[in-house]
Amino acid sequence: MADVSPAVNPWAAARPGTDLIALARDVARARARFAERAVDRHRVRPVVLDSWHRSVDGGVDPDAEGSTSMTHVDLRRYRAEHPMRLIRPVVRNLLLDDGIDDGMVVALTDAKGLLLWVEGQNSALDRAASMNFSEGTDWSEAAVGTNAPGTALALDHGLQILGAEHFSHSVQEWSCTAAPVHHPTTGQILGVIDVTGGPRMAAPEMLSLVRATVVAAEAELRVQAMENPGLLSGLEGNRLELLGARPVLTRDVGRAELSGRHAEILLLLAEHPEGLASDRLAVLLDESDLDSVTIRAEISRLRRVVGPGVVGSRPYRLLAPMSTDLDDVRFALERGDVDRALRLYGAPVLPRSTAPGIHDIREGLRFGLQRGVLAAGDPALLGRWITSSHGRDDIEAWMAYRATLDPRSSMHAKVQARIDRWA
Repeated sequence: MADVSPAVNPWAAARPGTDLIALARDVARARARFAERAVDRHRVRPVVLDSWHRSVDGGVDPDAEGSTSMTHVDLRRYRAEHPMRLIRPVVRNLLLDDGIDDGMVVALTDAKGLLLWVEGQNSALDRAASMNFSEGTDWSEAAVGTNAPGTALALDHGLQILGAEHFSHSVQEWSCTAAPVHHPTTGQILGVIDVTGGPRMAAPEMLSLVRATVVAAEAELRVQAMENPGLLSGLEGNRLELLGARPVLTRDVGRAELSGRHAEILLLLAEHPEGLASDRLAVLLDESDLDSVTIRAEISRLRRVVGPGVVGSRPYRLLAPMSTDLDDVRFALERGDVDRALRLYGAPVLPRSTAPGIHDIREGLRFGLQRGVLAAGDPALLGRWITSSHGRDDIEAWMAYRATLDPRSSMHAKVQARIDRWA
């Protein structure tokens, strides 16, 4: 059996000199055991096992493939304005022009995992297309589970995924290495550089090569920004702030307060990058009889507020990147930083909204935060949660907090008295 003990570098799939073919077979056996809920933790890298659990918890279908979320016209328009276009010549020069591997494809994504460009020899592109690894498809971890570009985005770190370390069955014959590219001044993730192909794509030297390519790409962005100071302005995308009663949209042209209805629509579209038909959007907005005419009128008013190039039609969808303060909380939870997540979660999502779709998002975020606090088991975090407006009636958290206290302490008695009130 191959040595599948953790590599010296936890982000690398293997140690130098490892037989990648044999390792891939052992990983496949470990993945099968995970599916049977009997995984051997010593046979799976923690970064991969954590991602498998996130995939299961997120309801990812292991038979899923990347899904197309943009028309060809919208994709061309989106790519023409995206900052990753500026580094494409550097990436081609370092990874494609020298023909490192005939079976390799090189992909550039945006910050949400959408494949912007997938390049390589035709035979490799045809193979990649067979699993829908093609331009315009969503390969975020939330969509297809563990994979190098999606997991690199989820963790903001370069890494490798070997064969059956992929969560999706259709990708398990592939291996890949990916690393995120950052804005040269703000540090915000712009996208990912990924190489995908055979087992060699998970060799340790490939991680070094992709990281070196990222360094060169980010240097190119800095140079271009110095030569043309306006080039990178507004590349941070649109930003929605929804944790509170006064929703705000920030764009490169300034900040604008939103009506409750417009905030609801933008959040629902941000949460459904594949787009929403008018009848589905109506259901998510309100249980009453909203019709397509009313929805169309609301979208028209929203476009006058946010400007052109933000909301598309057929189906309604976002045409430009849009981050939210919900994303910040989720990202902190994904990285295990519950303290930061609590600090960021200042108020519920659009607390005045009664729309069913918003209620589900609001409760989902609150539940995720509660589970993060409980999993951490930290007395200080539990204490902050149960004394907040979000957790004061959370009996499970009160009981978890009680378990951290000295039974002889006065605080234990106070907490017990509070729990007894629910009895």
